[in-house]
Amino acid sequence: EGGGAFYGPKIDLKIKDAIGRQWQCSTVQCDFNLPDRFDLNYRNSEGKDERPIMVHRAIFGSLERFFAILLESVGGDLPLWLAPTQLRLLPVTDEARGFCADVAAKAKRRGLRCEVDPGKDRLNKQIRNAEQQRVPLMCVVGEQETSSGRLSVRARGRGDLGKIDVDA
Repeated sequence: EGGGAFYGPKIDLKIKDAIGRQWQCSTVQCDFNLPDRFDLNYRNSEGKDERPIMVHRAIFGSLERFFAILLESVGGDLPLWLAPTQLRLLPVTDEARGFCADVAAKAKRRGLRCEVDPGKDRLNKQIRNAEQQRVPLMCVVGEQETSSGRLSVRARGRGDLGKIDVDA
């Protein structure tokens, strides 16, 4: 509608963003123009030359537009599987840093995107920073966690989820 497409029939998928604007994200369309312009031919089963019909497809349209709409619609709060950092370890003491590094290495071997907070701030600020940065899971790591090998897990926006075994 009002576009500059010089093709044949097409199917557009339009989605609404968080404030109700429509954006075209996917399209599949027939192109009768380019085969003529490029003088494209193929030989049919009877040995005669025929002009093909091109089919263009853009599954996401512009990837940038797709991700912009996705991020806007979820307010940057991506699900665990899509979050750039899935787990952040929050060391309470300097002694917990080595344990955090070991846990982070285990988490990465299991396919989790994990990082250790630099720990220069007090615990409340570490938690607040992780929540503001939309990290889905946080583990508070102190003396009790290092000695027991169990982590206190917090989910963003939901609070404490209890403890889990590091080697589980």
